[in-house]
This record gives sequence, structure tokens and C-alpha cells, in this order.
Amino acid sequence: MTTVLKNSAFDPSAIVDAVRSVLPESRPLPLHEPEFIGREWEYVKDCLDTGWVSSVGSYVDRFEQLVADASGTRFGIACVNGTGALHIALVAAGVERDDEVLVQALTFVASCNAVYHAGAVPHFVDSEGETLGLDPDALDAYLDDIAVVRDGAAYNRKTGRRISAVVPMHVFGHPMRMDRLVEVAARWHLVLVEDAAESLGSTRDGRLMGSWGKLAAVSFNGNKTITTGGGGAVVTNDEALAKRLKHLTTTAKLPHRWAFDHDEIGYNYRLPNLNAALGCAQFEMLPQFLSEKRALAERYRAALATVPDVQFFSQPAGCESNYWLNVVMVPDRAAREALLEALNADGIQARPCWTPMHELSFNSECPRASLPVTEDLVDRIVNLPSSPKLGRQG
Repeated sequence: MTTVLKNSAFDPSAIVDAVRSVLPESRPLPLHEPEFIGREWEYVKDCLDTGWVSSVGSYVDRFEQLVADASGTRFGIACVNGTGALHIALVAAGVERDDEVLVQALTFVASCNAVYHAGAVPHFVDSEGETLGLDPDALDAYLDDIAVVRDGAAYNRKTGRRISAVVPMHVFGHPMRMDRLVEVAARWHLVLVEDAAESLGSTRDGRLMGSWGKLAAVSFNGNKTITTGGGGAVVTNDEALAKRLKHLTTTAKLPHRWAFDHDEIGYNYRLPNLNAALGCAQFEMLPQFLSEKRALAERYRAALATVPDVQFFSQPAGCESNYWLNVVMVPDRAAREALLEALNADGIQARPCWTPMHELSFNSECPRASLPVTEDLVDRIVNLPSSPKLGRQG
């Protein structure tokens, strides 16, 4: 139900002027770029000097504790990237081949790719405008229509497949209504696996994202709030699961001084010490980066407050968002394209939201709910430059 723009003469110039007033004059301005102003060189050089550059080393151990602490959990398991982290989290959660896994349609493709990697089928559900994330009330009502609980598990009455898990993703760092989703997951016997790739440091009611589900996956790609270059992690409060995850991500090798014995099919998913060293230095900068990103968001909000035809998306009530990517909402797709053209022509990198998952050709046969909010949001979202250092301007 896309909003129709009644005024075909939409003029984005006032929006561009407001955005320009927040940003430095240098061009081009990337959407989100990493910054290395802490001890990154020192820690990475230490790896090179000592030779500890692969998947074992003190920085890996330190990094795993740091990501657990930043997610409000007891355990962290470092992985090569966020997609691998989400994949192995689903495997450890008990997702099996031909299961269905509930994923919001408004997400990055990695969310459903990880489901495929686990041998399961993505089942797309709608989002809500207040958080941009999965709508737990709509999900509950939808499951009432299409699912049944049998022998302690939910089954899709139409396909006959087990629905084993739900994967909420906190879009652009804004926390979704996890308290309500926890209730829905319990009612339908679903394992809750958070896709917290974008939400490091975000909270709802004082509780960190990544701590609400049985497991969560975090990303440290180069465009995230902090980075390891390429990397990710699984976090959990379950000690047995943490041990299993460590085992699976280390090729399921049995401990021995020299023998190479493996007790199941495993994955070579461990994060190298070299990347973990970079991540440890970045974690030391996380409080500053979060403060700067929130300051930038506030300046965008103030600059755009009186500009017509645009709304700055602010953190949901009761939440403190990391504002990984700042979001403005315009009336419709035509306005979105006009604004993207104008901003990028000015050297301000802006982008639309992702193509919704149900519109990708390889997902065409996947089950899905009605997706009116998703289809409205994707036509109206524009992301603005969001690098932490931009929060130091002015």
C-alpha cells in the first residue's frame, strides 16, 4: 500500500540543504566508513611481531569476551563474518533441513542466505512502521491462521513443514519489540535467534540487543559501527551451546596434541587473531563512536524538523539506538528516487533500503505473509551518511 505522491513536482532541494547543513563540506561523503584512531596499529603489529595471525591467539579470546559484554551475554564465539555467525547459530539452535524459519521481508539478504545455508526455507513476514523491524503482533495473528502446534512444535498447515525458529533483525540499529516477540516465540515453540548484525550497543528498556534470544549473531563488517575488517560473532547465555558453537566453528576437531580426529561435519568459521586484534582496539572506541553517532542523529533530526515532505526516523520509545544508519522517510518511491539523485549528485552518498526479500527471484517460491507495511516502507526509506566522525562536526 504505497503512498501516492499527489504533488508530482516534488522538490528535494530543501531536504538536501538541510542535510548539507549537518555535514562537512568535503566530498564525496561515504554512507558509512571505518575509522582507526585508537590502538589498532599497535595491536595488529603485535600479531605480526609475534606471528599469532591465524585463528588462535590472545586477541581472539579477548574479543569474544568484549562482544559478549557489549551484547549483555555470558559467551561470545568469534566467526569469520556475520552471515557465518547467523548460519552456525541456526545450526546450533536445532534448525534442520526443510524446516521453515520466519524472517522479516525487510532485511539484508544475509538473513535469508543463512537460513538457506542451514538447509531450511525462509518464510517471510511483515514489519511495523514504529520500529522498522518484525511486527510481533502481526506475526502472532498470522501464525493463528496458518500454523498449528503439534508435539511441542509449530507446523505450517499449508506446507506441512515444521516452523522451527524466528530471526528478527534490528533494522539500521533500531531495536524491535523483543519483549512481545519473546512471548510470541514461546507460544509457538519457536527458537528465537536474533540477527543483531546492525544493532551493537542498542538497547530496549535498558537491555542490550543480542541478549533477548537463545542466540544472536553480530557483524563486524567494514561498514558496521566497529569493524574487524570482516568478521562476526555468536553470543549466548547458554554455556553448553557456546561450547558446541566453538566446536562446530573449529571444524569439529576433537582436542588432541597431534591427532586430527573430527566427530561430525564442522565449519572453518573461526576469526583470525589478526582481525580480532583490530576488533579489540575498535571496542575500546565503541563508547565514543556510539556517542558521536547519536549526536549526528540528533543534528539530522533538528535540521529536518521543519522541512516538508520528509520525516527523520527517530529511535522507538523506550529504546536507545546506535543509529547505525540514519533514515529519512519521504512520501513515495518517486520522491525517494528524486532525493537519492539529488543527494548523490551533491557528493553525499545516500541509498535506498534493500530490495525486500520476497521480491528476489530465488525467493519467489518461499511462503510469506501479507506484507503491506514492508512494501510501503521500502518505497519511502533513504539512508544518509552515518559515519561516527560526522558526529564530531560542528
